[in-house]
Amino acid sequence: MAALPNCPKCNSEYTYEDGSLLICPECGHEWSLETAAVEDERVIKDANGNVLSDGDTVTVIKDLKVKGSSSTLKQGTKVKNIRLVDGDHNIDCKIDGFGAMSLKSEYVKKI
Repeated sequence: MAALPNCPKCNSEYTYEDGSLLICPECGHEWSLETAAVEDERVIKDANGNVLSDGDTVTVIKDLKVKGSSSTLKQGTKVKNIRLVDGDHNIDCKIDGFGAMSLKSEYVKKI
């Protein structure tokens, strides 16, 4: 028997097949095998085309205005231990002096 992937919502290992769908009995989430393959192929690249991964350290490549604040995030600011997420701003991080923030990958470069 082939090993089925864990549930993408709750990470349960008790998934099962029902026709062309995979189902999680713990949270009730349903998804197709094609969707599971596409989610695994998510690749996020920095401004130079380097592939980013969770835990990388990056540098901001241009001054960025911070919404809700009068200050700006200066070029050259080092951001440690990034976390990749889905959405328009695909990097979540904590920056010293600013706190938790979301960034777009096209405004950073990998160190």
